[in-house]
Amino acid sequence: MTTDQQRLRCEFQLLRYVPDPVRNEFVHVGVLLREQQEAQSAVPAMELRFTRDWRRVRCLDPYVDTAMLEGMETELRQRLGHDPDGKMKRILDEALSLNVQMTTPKAYLAESLPAGIEELMRMYVDPPRRERVPRLSGRAAIQSVMRAEFEHAGVWDVLRKRIPASDYTRQGDPLRLDAGYRPNGVIRMFHAVSLEPGLDLAKVLAFSAAGLRTGVERVEKASLELTAIIEPASKLGANDDDPDRLAMYRFGVETMEENQIRVLTTADMSRVAETARRELRV
Repeated sequence: MTTDQQRLRCEFQLLRYVPDPVRNEFVHVGVLLREQQEAQSAVPAMELRFTRDWRRVRCLDPYVDTAMLEGMETELRQRLGHDPDGKMKRILDEALSLNVQMTTPKAYLAESLPAGIEELMRMYVDPPRRERVPRLSGRAAIQSVMRAEFEHAGVWDVLRKRIPASDYTRQGDPLRLDAGYRPNGVIRMFHAVSLEPGLDLAKVLAFSAAGLRTGVERVEKASLELTAIIEPASKLGANDDDPDRLAMYRFGVETMEENQIRVLTTADMSRVAETARRELRV
């Protein structure tokens, strides 16, 4: 058993999402834990973690941009990891938005930073185990698999996220591609396309593909490899027992492929993430 004398002297701060500062309603979305050091000039070891379960946030704000919050986690982690002077307050003030606030530091004794961040996440951020977590479906389920595999490969933080199609098409285009990166002379973009609710998402991406490809060639001077990540047919019951659903599934796949979109399923994501790791040399 670890005694108090053996534990690390740390301090933690909670990150809270506040959709309306006037009403001051909030929900905790993350934890920053850092080791206390006697030398003021030293850069403290630290851990940063945001929740992966946004249902409490959506209960408070149904229109919350969770992708923005995930991007904030990536930005904070990168900036805190490359801060030789330890000017943490400046970094936090610049990176946090008006809707994301940080509590004042509190002392904490941890067995280790990884163990401490896990305990604090359970205490303050993640839902208690007794609560039943709803099953993700549609695009959210595909996006969850994409992120998990990219994180496992160690490349999530270096990918571009929520890439505006309007950068390559024209102003007003609302489409945002989920993730992408550039190895050499090609840009690879990945987008979750659920066929569970129907064919609308597949048709939107198919409609956008030619304009995206032309725009990438013009702006980036590179070719575009656009990949749609969909559910396996078995997940949707698209088989010979349900010929109508199977026909719809095949139509969605073929519609995208006819527009030069590579179509893969979530079962392929580990291979996709491993390729990204090799190409990005992570």
